[in-house]
Amino acid sequence: MKYYIIAGEASGDLYGAQLIDALSIVDKEASFYCWGGDLMAEKPNVFLRKHIRDLAFMGFVEVIQHLSAIKKNFSFAKQDIVETAPSVVILIDYPGFNLRMAKFLHRQHIPVFYYISPQVWAWKQKRVEQIRRYVDKMFVILPFEKDFYKKFNIDVVYEGHPLNDIIAEFKLTKKPDLETFTKTHHLEKKPIIALLPGSRKQEIKRKLPVMLETAKAFLETHQFVIAGAPSIDEDFYKQWNENSETPILFDKTYDLLSVADAALVTSGTATLETALFDCPQVVCYRSTAISYWLARHFIKVSYISLVNLIMNKPVVTELIQGACSPQQATDELKKLLFDAESRSMILNYYKELKQKLGEKGIVKRTVDKMIEILNTL
Repeated sequence: MKYYIIAGEASGDLYGAQLIDALSIVDKEASFYCWGGDLMAEKPNVFLRKHIRDLAFMGFVEVIQHLSAIKKNFSFAKQDIVETAPSVVILIDYPGFNLRMAKFLHRQHIPVFYYISPQVWAWKQKRVEQIRRYVDKMFVILPFEKDFYKKFNIDVVYEGHPLNDIIAEFKLTKKPDLETFTKTHHLEKKPIIALLPGSRKQEIKRKLPVMLETAKAFLETHQFVIAGAPSIDEDFYKQWNENSETPILFDKTYDLLSVADAALVTSGTATLETALFDCPQVVCYRSTAISYWLARHFIKVSYISLVNLIMNKPVVTELIQGACSPQQATDELKKLLFDAESRSMILNYYKELKQKLGEKGIVKRTVDKMIEILNTL
């Protein structure tokens, strides 16, 4: 069978690669035409059509600035899909682009699966109607999403969160010990604090300077290590990191989180990954003044981190906009490192979180459902 997969961000690349592995097991003749990143590109029988480095635009203002590029990408996708003639198109998150694509595909009578729901429960709830009309089946990964869609009489598939599978497997087969990790990467023999400033340039330039300034308060006791995004060149980080010379490790985020004592993390998928590694964290969010103002007026959720959203309570501290300062980040990080009660509490919440995210075999069960539904279309 021929599959066309569109992911526009680093997290989508991760989930897409996992999906390709699972589909390849049940469909020995599978070929994949993908919009994604290095993780998807390295899989067998994958033909990469667009790389995520050319697709990830963050925030209201940034999207407007790149409208011309987005339109060109959309035109290319339409033509490429029609010429490829896939059995199904699997859209992964990336809603501004993918929901428009779903409408086009529906009119072309091409089956559409949506894997990982747009955050319609947070804002733009009217998109639910687009999903009802143009998506053949939605596969969600957050426990509260099934009930959300049920309110609109949409039956979605929820088997759990794929990160639970990915990280459990990593811990069993690839997790390094601290001594080996520091020796391999020529680091100091000090406890590590991970810095995850994001996967997009707009995120990094707003959050990394705050994180590096925060690091100065802990230099006697800890070393800081930056998790570099695979789609960003090392030179981009050096704009803020040249004087501090904080190590940057690319493609080693999971290794880093598995040995870190704590982390400063940008909002998004990384907050959930950090929690699944049992790494206490402080969540950092900064945007442009305009983007933040618009977000406050249109986004209808109580929290910005996936950990807090899933748990429906403030498990991890969120430092948002003005509160995302070196002083406040320092204060919160000290609690996680040196206050035994605070550290124990967050680790206990992490255990509860994992139970909400499904039993082992999540992606296999999801793929089995996909094949079952495809056979009925």
